Amino acid sequence: MKIAPSILSADFGNLAEDVKAVCDAGADLIHVDVMDGHFVPNMTMGPMIVKAVAKAATKPLDIHFMVEDIPFFIDLYKDLKPEFISFHIEEEKHINRVIQKIRNEGIRPAVVLNPATPVSLLEYIVADVDMVLLMSVNPGFGGQKFIPSVLDKTKELRELAEKKNPSLLIEIDGGVNDKNAPLLKEAGADILVAGSYVFGSDDYSKVINSLRV
Repeated sequence: MKIAPSILSADFGNLAEDVKAVCDAGADLIHVDVMDGHFVPNMTMGPMIVKAVAKAATKPLDIHFMVEDIPFFIDLYKDLKPEFISFHIEEEKHINRVIQKIRNEGIRPAVVLNPATPVSLLEYIVADVDMVLLMSVNPGFGGQKFIPSVLDKTKELRELAEKKNPSLLIEIDGGVNDKNAPLLKEAGADILVAGSYVFGSDDYSKVINSLRV
């Protein structure tokens, strides 16, 4: 299991230090939530802040767009060369075009589903992406409770991936902790995003290892 601490829950007054600390504590990726105040009712960080995060990080960035006008945001952040850029299919009319735009930049494309968005909508695009991010809370704010139905959704996605894209990575974001991590692994998850569970701890290494089931 790979762990991607979400810096949405970090101390923004000491952001570089927090990013370095979780990298040193064993994080595999640094998860960056970019929100525009339109797709979700919250705004987070612009490219200058993410550039500072990239400079501080010794692990690859995993950028999650919760935005409208996705191609515009890809152009804003592409020069940071993250490992992944993920975007919500609920927002984008031309999904294949955006997937190719990301891949053309040498970045691994991923798509995101909100908790109530069915896996069946991925039928004709799952073979074209490297990762699918399943939201296990409604996006926009950190610290929410895990939605248990996402366990069944993860299993359904893993079954679809086995048929159409066996190398697909499944990432889970929202309310992840040491209690549901084993259940998510059993359901087929590969990467766990954790924000408040990691950054609310006094021992980053201990909590990251507690998720690595």
